[in-house]
Amino acid sequence: MITALDLTDRALAERVLTIQHAAYAVEAELIGFEGIPPLQEDLAGLMASTEHWLGRYDGSRLVGAVAYELEPGVVEISRLIVDPAHARRGHGRALLDHLDELEPRPVSRVSTGSLNTPAVNLYTSRGYRVRSRIEVAPGVEIAQFERSVNY
Repeated sequence: MITALDLTDRALAERVLTIQHAAYAVEAELIGFEGIPPLQEDLAGLMASTEHWLGRYDGSRLVGAVAYELEPGVVEISRLIVDPAHARRGHGRALLDHLDELEPRPVSRVSTGSLNTPAVNLYTSRGYRVRSRIEVAPGVEIAQFERSVNY
C-alpha cells in the first residue's frame, strides 16, 4: 500500500527518519562520502520539511518513502528511501510508479551519487538520462537525472 505521509505526526516522522538514516548510510558507503545532507538531518528538520511525501507499507510497517516537490510541468524527486532490510524488493520502483500516476508531469528530475549503482540502475531503467554531474567533494560526484515524457 502507498499513501501520503504527514510528517507533522511525530511517530511517523521518527520512522521515516530511521529509514532515511539507514538508507543514506548505505549510499554513503557506496559512494565513499558521509556528508550526504539527509544522513545528517534531525527529527525537527524532517518534520519541518515542505516536501510532499508518499510512503510504501508492507502490511502495517512503513518500508520506504519518496519526497518530491512540484513546479509547473516538473516533479523534482528530492529523496527516495527504502529500509535496507526491505531493499531490492521493488518498493522504490513502486513508489516512483505511484508518483508518476499521482503527479504526471512532462519532466521528472532526481539526483544520486554516481557510484550508487542500485539507484542509478533504477533510474536508468525507468527512462531517466544523466543531464549533468557535479563534484560535491574531492572524488565524490552526484549525477543529476532527467526524464521527459508526453502525457
